[in-house]
Amino acid sequence: MKKPLLIAIGILVLLLAGLFVIRRGTPTQGPATGLGPTTGLGPTTGQGPAGSSESQEKNLQKAPNFALADYSGKTVRLMDFHGKPVVLNSWAAWCPFCRKELPDFAAVEKEFAGQVTIIAIDRAESLETAKRYSDDLGVTNDLIFLLDPRDSFYRSLGGFTMPETIFVDKDGFIRFHKRGPMDREEMREKIRGIL
Repeated sequence: MKKPLLIAIGILVLLLAGLFVIRRGTPTQGPATGLGPTTGLGPTTGQGPAGSSESQEKNLQKAPNFALADYSGKTVRLMDFHGKPVVLNSWAAWCPFCRKELPDFAAVEKEFAGQVTIIAIDRAESLETAKRYSDDLGVTNDLIFLLDPRDSFYRSLGGFTMPETIFVDKDGFIRFHKRGPMDREEMREKIRGIL
Protein backbone atom coordinates (compact mmCIF):
# COMPACT_ATOMS: atom_id res chain seq x y z
CA MET A 1 0.00 0.00 0.00
CA LYS A 2 2.87 2.40 0.75
CA LYS A 3 4.66 1.72 -2.53
CA PRO A 4 1.81 2.95 -4.82
CA LEU A 5 1.42 6.04 -2.64
CA LEU A 6 5.14 6.82 -2.91
CA ILE A 7 5.02 6.33 -6.67
CA ALA A 8 2.03 8.67 -6.96
CA ILE A 9 3.77 11.31 -4.85
CA GLY A 10 6.92 10.97 -6.96
CA ILE A 11 4.96 11.43 -10.18
CA LEU A 12 3.19 14.46 -8.72
CA VAL A 13 6.51 16.03 -7.70
CA LEU A 14 7.93 15.47 -11.20
CA LEU A 15 4.84 16.99 -12.82
CA LEU A 16 5.01 20.04 -10.57
CA ALA A 17 8.73 20.47 -11.22
CA GLY A 18 8.10 20.22 -14.96
CA LEU A 19 5.33 22.80 -14.75
CA PHE A 20 7.64 25.15 -12.84
CA VAL A 21 10.38 24.80 -15.47
CA ILE A 22 7.90 25.41 -18.29
CA ARG A 23 6.32 28.41 -16.56
CA ARG A 24 9.69 29.85 -15.61
CA GLY A 25 10.57 30.15 -19.26
CA THR A 26 7.35 31.88 -20.32
CA PRO A 27 7.67 34.77 -22.73
CA THR A 28 6.57 37.33 -20.15
CA GLN A 29 10.20 37.71 -19.13
CA GLY A 30 11.22 40.02 -21.94
CA PRO A 31 10.38 43.53 -23.07
CA ALA A 32 6.83 44.59 -22.34
CA THR A 33 4.93 45.20 -25.54
CA GLY A 34 1.29 44.61 -24.71
CA LEU A 35 -1.18 42.56 -22.78
CA GLY A 36 0.09 39.30 -21.41
CA PRO A 37 -1.16 36.09 -22.99
CA THR A 38 -2.03 34.46 -19.67
CA THR A 39 -2.92 37.32 -17.37
CA GLY A 40 -4.70 39.93 -19.42
CA LEU A 41 -2.55 42.52 -17.65
CA GLY A 42 1.12 41.68 -17.72
CA PRO A 43 3.33 42.42 -20.67
CA THR A 44 4.44 39.97 -23.29
CA THR A 45 7.85 39.53 -24.77
CA GLY A 46 8.96 39.44 -28.27
CA GLN A 47 9.90 42.50 -30.18
CA GLY A 48 6.38 43.86 -30.49
CA PRO A 49 4.77 44.92 -33.74
CA ALA A 50 6.93 45.58 -36.73
CA GLY A 51 7.82 49.19 -37.25
CA SER A 52 9.19 52.04 -35.24
CA SER A 53 9.78 52.20 -31.52
CA GLU A 54 6.91 54.69 -31.48
CA SER A 55 4.47 51.97 -32.58
CA GLN A 56 5.90 49.69 -29.90
CA GLU A 57 5.43 52.36 -27.24
CA LYS A 58 1.72 52.51 -28.04
CA ASN A 59 1.43 48.87 -26.96
CA LEU A 60 3.21 49.22 -23.62
CA GLN A 61 1.22 48.62 -20.45
CA LYS A 62 1.18 51.23 -17.68
CA ALA A 63 2.38 49.96 -14.31
CA PRO A 64 -0.44 49.48 -11.81
CA ASN A 65 -0.62 52.37 -9.37
CA PHE A 66 -0.73 51.59 -5.67
CA ALA A 67 -0.90 53.25 -2.28
CA LEU A 68 0.90 51.04 0.24
CA ALA A 69 2.49 51.66 3.63
CA ASP A 70 6.20 51.39 4.29
CA TYR A 71 7.59 49.96 7.53
CA SER A 72 7.06 53.30 9.31
CA GLY A 73 3.41 53.51 8.21
CA LYS A 74 3.98 56.23 5.60
CA THR A 75 1.88 55.81 2.44
CA VAL A 76 3.91 55.44 -0.75
CA ARG A 77 2.36 55.63 -4.22
CA LEU A 78 3.86 54.68 -7.54
CA MET A 79 2.95 58.13 -8.87
CA ASP A 80 5.39 59.57 -6.29
CA PHE A 81 8.15 58.33 -8.60
CA HIS A 82 6.79 59.66 -11.91
CA GLY A 83 9.66 60.82 -14.07
CA LYS A 84 12.06 58.27 -12.55
CA PRO A 85 12.72 54.63 -13.49
CA VAL A 86 11.45 52.19 -10.85
CA VAL A 87 11.88 48.47 -10.20
CA LEU A 88 8.98 46.85 -8.32
CA ASN A 89 9.74 43.46 -6.78
CA SER A 90 7.05 41.29 -5.20
CA TRP A 91 8.54 39.11 -2.45
CA ALA A 92 7.69 37.13 0.70
CA ALA A 93 9.59 35.67 3.64
CA TRP A 94 8.52 32.16 2.61
CA CYS A 95 10.02 32.56 -0.90
CA PRO A 96 13.36 30.69 -1.06
CA PHE A 97 14.58 32.73 -4.06
CA CYS A 98 13.95 36.03 -2.26
CA ARG A 99 16.67 35.25 0.30
CA LYS A 100 19.30 35.80 -2.40
CA GLU A 101 17.43 38.22 -4.62
CA LEU A 102 16.72 40.97 -2.06
CA PRO A 103 20.42 41.40 -1.14
CA ASP A 104 21.25 41.38 -4.86
CA PHE A 105 18.70 44.13 -5.44
CA ALA A 106 20.25 46.11 -2.56
CA ALA A 107 23.71 45.80 -4.14
CA VAL A 108 22.43 46.78 -7.59
CA GLU A 109 20.53 49.74 -6.08
CA LYS A 110 23.89 51.04 -4.79
CA GLU A 111 25.51 50.57 -8.21
CA PHE A 112 22.76 52.64 -9.88
CA ALA A 113 22.40 55.14 -7.02
CA GLY A 114 20.30 58.12 -8.03
CA GLN A 115 19.37 56.58 -11.40
CA VAL A 116 16.69 54.08 -10.36
CA THR A 117 14.54 53.33 -7.32
CA ILE A 118 14.00 49.72 -6.25
CA ILE A 119 10.86 49.01 -4.24
CA ALA A 120 10.30 45.65 -2.55
CA ILE A 121 6.61 44.88 -1.98
CA ASP A 122 5.86 42.20 0.61
CA ARG A 123 3.04 39.78 -0.19
CA ALA A 124 0.41 39.90 2.56
CA GLU A 125 2.67 39.28 5.55
CA SER A 126 2.66 41.17 8.83
CA LEU A 127 4.98 44.09 9.48
CA GLU A 128 6.80 41.98 12.07
CA THR A 129 7.40 39.08 9.66
CA ALA A 130 8.50 41.28 6.77
CA LYS A 131 10.76 43.54 8.81
CA ARG A 132 12.38 40.66 10.70
CA TYR A 133 13.16 39.02 7.36
CA SER A 134 14.67 42.14 5.76
CA ASP A 135 16.57 42.87 9.01
CA ASP A 136 17.99 39.32 8.99
CA LEU A 137 19.16 39.88 5.42
CA GLY A 138 20.66 43.25 6.35
CA VAL A 139 18.78 45.12 3.61
CA THR A 140 16.05 47.02 5.50
CA ASN A 141 17.76 50.38 4.98
CA ASP A 142 18.93 49.68 1.42
CA LEU A 143 15.58 49.44 -0.39
CA ILE A 144 12.10 50.88 -0.02
CA PHE A 145 10.02 48.15 1.64
CA LEU A 146 6.24 48.28 1.34
CA LEU A 147 3.54 46.10 2.88
CA ASP A 148 0.65 44.84 0.75
CA PRO A 149 -1.78 43.23 3.21
CA ARG A 150 -4.29 42.36 0.47
CA ASP A 151 -1.66 41.12 -1.99
CA SER A 152 -3.26 43.45 -4.54
CA PHE A 153 -0.04 44.42 -6.34
CA TYR A 154 0.95 40.79 -7.02
CA ARG A 155 -2.57 39.97 -8.19
CA SER A 156 -2.65 43.05 -10.46
CA LEU A 157 0.39 41.61 -12.25
CA GLY A 158 -1.37 38.30 -12.77
CA GLY A 159 1.34 36.81 -10.57
CA PHE A 160 1.84 33.06 -10.55
CA THR A 161 5.52 32.63 -9.73
CA MET A 162 7.80 34.01 -7.07
CA PRO A 163 9.30 36.47 -7.11
CA GLU A 164 7.67 38.70 -9.73
CA THR A 165 9.42 41.89 -10.79
CA ILE A 166 8.48 44.69 -13.16
CA PHE A 167 10.87 47.29 -14.56
CA VAL A 168 9.07 50.59 -15.10
CA ASP A 169 10.46 53.44 -17.20
CA LYS A 170 10.31 57.13 -16.24
CA ASP A 171 6.95 57.49 -18.00
CA GLY A 172 5.33 54.71 -15.97
CA PHE A 173 5.38 52.02 -18.67
CA ILE A 174 6.34 48.42 -17.90
CA ARG A 175 9.39 47.65 -20.05
CA PHE A 176 10.13 44.21 -18.60
CA HIS A 177 8.17 41.76 -16.46
CA LYS A 178 10.32 39.03 -14.95
CA ARG A 179 8.59 35.98 -13.53
CA GLY A 180 10.84 34.05 -11.17
CA PRO A 181 14.29 34.75 -9.74
CA MET A 182 17.14 36.56 -11.44
CA ASP A 183 20.80 37.19 -10.78
CA ARG A 184 22.59 40.54 -10.51
CA GLU A 185 23.65 40.61 -14.14
CA GLU A 186 20.08 40.20 -15.35
CA MET A 187 18.98 42.92 -12.91
CA ARG A 188 21.64 45.26 -14.30
CA GLU A 189 20.67 44.47 -17.89
CA LYS A 190 16.97 45.16 -17.26
CA ILE A 191 17.72 48.35 -15.32
CA ARG A 192 19.88 49.63 -18.19
CA GLY A 193 16.84 49.03 -20.40
CA ILE A 194 14.72 51.50 -18.42
CA LEU A 195 17.29 54.27 -17.96
